[in-house]
Amino acid sequence: MRFDLKFALSVLLLTSTGIFLQTRKKSEVFAPRQPLSALPYELGKWRGGDVPIAKDVLQVLGPGDFLSRMYHDDSTQQVPVHLFVAYFPSQEAGDTIHSPAHCLPGSGWFPLESSRIMFAMAGHLPFPANRYVVAKGSDRDLVIYWYWSHDRGVASEYWAKFYLVSDALRLNRSDGAMIRVITPLNGETVEAAQARLVSLAGEIVPRINAYVPR
Repeated sequence: MRFDLKFALSVLLLTSTGIFLQTRKKSEVFAPRQPLSALPYELGKWRGGDVPIAKDVLQVLGPGDFLSRMYHDDSTQQVPVHLFVAYFPSQEAGDTIHSPAHCLPGSGWFPLESSRIMFAMAGHLPFPANRYVVAKGSDRDLVIYWYWSHDRGVASEYWAKFYLVSDALRLNRSDGAMIRVITPLNGETVEAAQARLVSLAGEIVPRINAYVPR
C-alpha cells in the first residue's frame, strides 16, 4: 500500500511538472556555462581520465551534456572513483533528470542499503545526498548522488521537481544536473569508501557552478 501511494504520487508529480513546463509561453533563459568536458582532469590529489558513454545510454539520457570520468588518488593509489554528471540545459521538453535509484537496477545493480548523508563543505551551505550500497553478483559498490541546480544541492527527487517548477516561475529556467560518484567496496568498511567519495566530491562542488550555472 505504501509503495502504491508513493508510486502514484511520483507519477502525479512527474506528470504535473511536465504539463506545467510544456504550457509555459515565455522564452526560456539559458545561462552561460562551460561544457562539462572542461572540468579539470586534476582535482587536488585526484587525477582523472574519461570513460566513454555507450550510445544506447546516451539515447536513453536524451539531449544534454554528460561527463563520465574515472579519478584516482595518486598519493595513495587508492581504489578509483567514477564520476558521472548529467546536465540538462532545459527540461521543458520532457527531457528530465534520470534517478540512479531507477537506473542502477536496470543495469543489474541492486540496493542493499540506502540512507542519506550531509555534505558540509567550506564556502557552501550543507546539503543532503543519497547513499546506496549496491550489489551485482559478488561485487559491492558504494554510490553517492545528489541533484544540483542554481548552487543548490538536494537529495530528494521530489524536492528537485519542486525546485524545477519554482525556478521556472522565478528565473524562467529549467536547467539542472545530477551528480553521482561510485567506488568499489574492496573488503573495506562503508565509512572508508565514503571518505574516498567525499574527498572527490569536495573538489567538485566548489567548481561545479562553472558547468552547472547558478
